Amino acid sequence: MNEFTDILRDATAAIAELYMQLPVEGGEARFRERVYCYELYHQLRCRWPEHGLYALNGEVDKRGHPFAALAGSQAIPDLLVHTPGNMAGNHVIIEVKPANAQVAGIREDFRKLKLFRGQDIHYERAIYLFYGPLNINRVTRVADEDEFASLPAVELWLHSASGVSAEHVITFER
Repeated sequence: MNEFTDILRDATAAIAELYMQLPVEGGEARFRERVYCYELYHQLRCRWPEHGLYALNGEVDKRGHPFAALAGSQAIPDLLVHTPGNMAGNHVIIEVKPANAQVAGIREDFRKLKLFRGQDIHYERAIYLFYGPLNINRVTRVADEDEFASLPAVELWLHSASGVSAEHVITFER
């Protein structure tokens, strides 16, 4: 699906500030990953090709999957672009995090992205999308850890602010 990059850019540009940082009465607006992900899913679906090969699904629970690499996994990807029921139709896995994500959460997502991009499951692309003002060095330090020495290509994308498109920043591959 060659047009996915354009769909992602257009969808992220349409996400309003309300979904990037949720207002809180009597307090400061806060990053809420689920709120952002649901709006991203909505914006992607609004732009999704009607009769394409791939479907967009959110939070597909892979526990109990008949494929051994997934069966024992606790992995629940934020978004999948795939052909349901056909392992040959695995196109893109997307994990989303706010810019203030904890290192433990970043590490967990890299594990998930590595699993889905690996030889057994073989998603063609892995996108790690951060939203908000990000210190990229925090993410790079995790990607450089020994645990990720054999990391397949993972694209780091940044959606820095509402009203602008997310952009590819770097591809981690070791």
